[in-house]
Amino acid sequence: MSRTMTRDLTEGKPMKLVVSFALPLLFGMLFQQFYSFVDTAIVGRYLGAEKLAAVGATGSVNFLIVGLCLGLCSGFAIPIAQAFGARDEAEVRRNVWHAVVLSAGMSILFAVAATLLCRPLLRLMNTPEEIIADSARYIGIIFAAIPCCVLYNMASGILRSLGDSRTPVLFLVLASLINIVLDLFLMLVCGMDVAGAAVATVISQLLSGIGCVVVMVRRFPILRLSAEDRRFSWKRARGMLGIGLPMGLQFSITAIGSVMVQWSVNGLGVDAVAAVSAAGKISMFYCCVFDALASTMATFSGQNIGARKLNRVREGLNAAGKIGVVYCLLAFGTVLLFARQMLSLFVDPGAAPQVMERAVQFLRINAAFYIPLLYVNIVRLCIQGMGYTRVAMFAGLFEMVARTAVALLIVPVSGFTGACFANPAAWIMADLFLFPCYSHIMKTLPGRLLPGEEPGTGSGDEGRRDRPIHLLRSRKAA
Repeated sequence: MSRTMTRDLTEGKPMKLVVSFALPLLFGMLFQQFYSFVDTAIVGRYLGAEKLAAVGATGSVNFLIVGLCLGLCSGFAIPIAQAFGARDEAEVRRNVWHAVVLSAGMSILFAVAATLLCRPLLRLMNTPEEIIADSARYIGIIFAAIPCCVLYNMASGILRSLGDSRTPVLFLVLASLINIVLDLFLMLVCGMDVAGAAVATVISQLLSGIGCVVVMVRRFPILRLSAEDRRFSWKRARGMLGIGLPMGLQFSITAIGSVMVQWSVNGLGVDAVAAVSAAGKISMFYCCVFDALASTMATFSGQNIGARKLNRVREGLNAAGKIGVVYCLLAFGTVLLFARQMLSLFVDPGAAPQVMERAVQFLRINAAFYIPLLYVNIVRLCIQGMGYTRVAMFAGLFEMVARTAVALLIVPVSGFTGACFANPAAWIMADLFLFPCYSHIMKTLPGRLLPGEEPGTGSGDEGRRDRPIHLLRSRKAA
């Protein structure tokens, strides 16, 4: 099988593979957060706390809509990784073509609908009246450009499915640098206010997506499609939607809980919104490690399930867990010691002391629960990589229930302190669901392989051994 520029994760030591695959992802995510930092720092330090609150108030509704699109992209990449692990090049190309067509069509649909609904959604979230105009301007631009966001995430998802975690990072770094320059130019020189931050983000996403597509076309022989590969099949499309939609809905279901928490925080005033926005930016920086390990596990488990190497899935998850737990302890220590210094990038403690105090409280409480968050990420993405996207979707439901309960029952009683515990409650609830699910899947999955075939042996019906594992399971099991 021709694998130029690709990477096989079905051979070699899992710990080494997890680290080497995750590091480029982590570097890219850190850079992405860096330019997000610049957005927030410029808005908070130069435009003021009210503008910071306006951008921060869009976070949950942004996650609700854009998260649905990103979940679809991640879901469409799973059959590609499984086919690659099974060494079926024709299946890889057919899945890639269908992923591209489906993601393009659905991104346009979501962009139109979300742009029309952005202001009603912000009002539904109880967004303070003094910031709703700026919030609508910012998120309206982001929503209108959803196809740009999907372009990068679908292209990078395909590349990661083939074992290439570096190419998407290279273009993300370049786009990040462009984004920083555009932020300064559009907001400070052109006076575009919060709209400048949105436009800069959209342009950077578009450029990074185009870069990934160019590399895919020119440097990956496995992705050179024939006329036969481009034949559209509604049956295959339905199968891919059956994987992608649950992942997208998982993001959106999780986001509904975040929207409820944002609604409760919005009711506490502009200072509370600004504090959560600033603390959230720092927390997102820390969460890059969790996201990198999770994305690694999705590709690692997908390829190894395609190759029928079930034991390697366990070993990969154990390796990711060990790395993550050590990191969580170090992260919590740095938050305890340096929370104020980090938050001062976004909040002037002299001008907004109450915002600073609340932001420190929010950040420290969330950091104390990073280990549950770690396992939400790596276990869920591991399960999804094996093709069980509908099962993993229910973890998002548990998160939604926990956040909604805190927003409706705890925040009205305990105020901002209650809001600080919304995320930890969601992470713990999701873990209580995910761990038993993972254990059950690993016990029952061998029985769903082809008759006479053991995980990793390749024995059994040689004519069908390269079919992706999700196509071998029964509909009921899915």
